[in-house]
Formats: sequence, C-alpha cells, structure tokens
Amino acid sequence: MEDVAARAGVSRALVSIVFRGTAGASERTRERVLAAAADLGYQPDQRASRLSRTRTRMLGVVFGVGHAFHGDLVDSLYAAADVSDYEVVLSGVTPRRSEEEAVRALLAERCEGIVLVGSALPSPALSELAARLPTVSLLRDVRATGVDVVRTDDAEGLRQAVTHLHGLGHRHIVHADGGRAPGAAQRRRGYRSAARRLGLEATPLLPGGLTEEDGARAAGVLLSLPPGERPTAVTAFNDRCALGLVDAVRRAGLKVPEGLSVVGFDDIRAASYAHIALTTIRQDADALGRLAIERAASRLDRGQPPGRPVVVAPALVVRATTGAPR
Repeated sequence: MEDVAARAGVSRALVSIVFRGTAGASERTRERVLAAAADLGYQPDQRASRLSRTRTRMLGVVFGVGHAFHGDLVDSLYAAADVSDYEVVLSGVTPRRSEEEAVRALLAERCEGIVLVGSALPSPALSELAARLPTVSLLRDVRATGVDVVRTDDAEGLRQAVTHLHGLGHRHIVHADGGRAPGAAQRRRGYRSAARRLGLEATPLLPGGLTEEDGARAAGVLLSLPPGERPTAVTAFNDRCALGLVDAVRRAGLKVPEGLSVVGFDDIRAASYAHIALTTIRQDADALGRLAIERAASRLDRGQPPGRPVVVAPALVVRATTGAPR
C-alpha cells in the first residue's frame, strides 16, 4: 500500500479508503489509485482485511466433489451470495476427505455461517454445529435443533415420474434406489405412493446408487431377469445413475425407450445433451441456492431464528428416454 501511495502521489490512508470502498476520496483520486495498483500488480490482502473487522461476511459451503448437481448448486450459491454481499468459501468432501474435515476447515477460515449440501452428518453433530453458527442443510431434510432446511420435494418428483410413465402405458415400473443418500427415502416414498395410487403391482427396488457405475450394476440386475419378467420402465435415484443404466442396457442390445423407458432426477447439464436427451425430474438449482443464502443472511443480518423447512417444487422434463411400451 505504501508503494501504491507513492506511485499515485497520495497518502497511505487514501489508498486504504479506496480499497475499502468507503467515502473520503474523490472519483479522480480513486481512478489514480486503482491505476497505480494495476501498474504495480497490487492485490489487497482480503484475509488480513477480514482480521481487522468484527465480521468476515463469509459463508462456508460444504459440497461433494464429483456430484454433478452439487456443482450446479455451487454456481447458484455464488450468484446469490454476491447479491447479499457475502463471500462464498468452498470446502469439498472427497473419498479421502470427510465432511467433518471439510467443516473444520471452514470454521478455521472464520466463516459466519455454513451451508451443507447433501450433508451426511448425524443430527446430533448438526445440532452441535448449529449452536456455534447459523447452519443450513441444503437438499437434505433433517430434524436437528437450530438447523435451517432448504430442499426439493423429492417425493413429489418421483410421483411425477411414475405418473408420466403410467400415462405412456407402463404398468411394470421399478425404482433404482439411492440407498442412504440424502433424499433417497423421500424418493422411495414418492415412488411407492404413486404406484399404490395408480394400482401398479408391487415391485422390489433395484439396487441403484449415485454414480454411473451404480446405474450399470442396476442394469445388470434388470438384464438378468427373463425378458417376460423385466419391467418396461425405470425411475432412477439421480441422473448419473440413470445415465449409467441407459448406457449399460443399450450396450446389451436393449433399445431405449422402445425396450425400456428411463427417468432420472436432477436435470444435470449432461441430461440435455442431444445424444443423451434424458427424461428427468428437474431440481431448481437457482431457487435452492438463493433460498439457502437468504436463510443464512437472515440469521446473520437480522438475527432471525431458524424457520420452517423450505420445500421447492420439482418439474418433469420430458425428453427422448421415455415412450410407450411395446
């Protein structure tokens, strides 16, 4: 800052005023200081600046690296945080980095609040975290003291998927399950309630999962059945599982949708590619991210208590992987 002040011919205090964006410098002075900083390649040390303030205005986000829809949510969280004048700090969960480690890293960064995307932490741990700072559970419905919840109506999404397939004429529809993943229980419930309402036969769940490999394994189970006993349609836990399933059955010579209709969940970018054109249930990433940031900001800026869970409606997107059964 001393170098910038010398180059611009102003005091160090004026340089500080310009970079803090506060009143006290003319527009001409601001332009001169910024030009001098650009010439010198000067970048303010944001971390040092935060240490001198009582608030950091940083929101930590824990997300799963490799989860395609989590990437869409991170994009929307960045945009919403910018509108609310907050900075997003990311901390990823990987096969070799636990969610607990990801949370600890954000606490060390002095984040004021935390958004947990698809958290797998137990309720007591979530309550303990919420006692320290505002905590938002995004995508997962939890019953933990002090935790705000923003999620999609997962059960309604599966009801829409099953109703769509039933309307095409399918009467043997199976669900590739997501196991213990966030939202999986609600999607199972939606699948089963829709099947009961429509009078469909009870069908055991396919062992699905979150990845393309999981979808391929589900396809292997399906293909092992005698042709006359195979379902004519599958709802998958998410798009990645659906894509793996579609690829595997096609490689085995079964046409989609002529021999098998498939519906995913999420509407990730790959689902809309022309060579894939996956019918799916769209989660509104922009609305989810905006609502999560608004919940955190309302706690921090206005001192509001945790609110009731916010549930966002999903929407059916019909593409080329569903059609009438043979």
